[in-house]
Amino acid sequence: MSILKTIAYKLFYTMLLSCGVVILSAQSPAREYQIKAVFLFNFTQFVEWPATAFSSEETPLVIGILGEDPFNSYLDEVISNEKVNNHPLIVRRFKNTEQIEACHILFVSKSHENKMSRIRAVLKDKNTLTVSDGSNFIKEGGMIRFITLNKKIQFQINPEAVKAANLTISSKLLRLAEIVSIKKE
Repeated sequence: MSILKTIAYKLFYTMLLSCGVVILSAQSPAREYQIKAVFLFNFTQFVEWPATAFSSEETPLVIGILGEDPFNSYLDEVISNEKVNNHPLIVRRFKNTEQIEACHILFVSKSHENKMSRIRAVLKDKNTLTVSDGSNFIKEGGMIRFITLNKKIQFQINPEAVKAANLTISSKLLRLAEIVSIKKE
């Protein structure tokens, strides 16, 4: 994909994100994950990490994928040559939780959605935004869950989990989300 085409996609989906919905014209899984890749990129611009989440001002902002990678190379293309607050964006893929090191956004694939207690333990005291499209992700302590309703990709946010990771989500992003509070038992 050419750089101009990539930029056009980013601008187009950024505009759609600002409207709060992204419509899936075809129910293609590849197309769905292209859109979700753009959402992940946009999350980097609407989430604030504490300074301690980075070892220096130039430390990369890492978007990790745990388990099977549904994005193929599209996420890499979307973030190519991008920076957020002087932090270059990079993608890292992790086959299991033991491989997770520095990671600012972690997309948990459906192949790992039943391992949330282990994932939470590994990320405890880390400033990592967790994202998934797994059906029980929010209930299991995840932060942002993609949902598809009426052929529209939307997302839910669990503010308690976000706060526990010492992250701040912009009110602009919160306005676009369904806020889900999980009652502690």
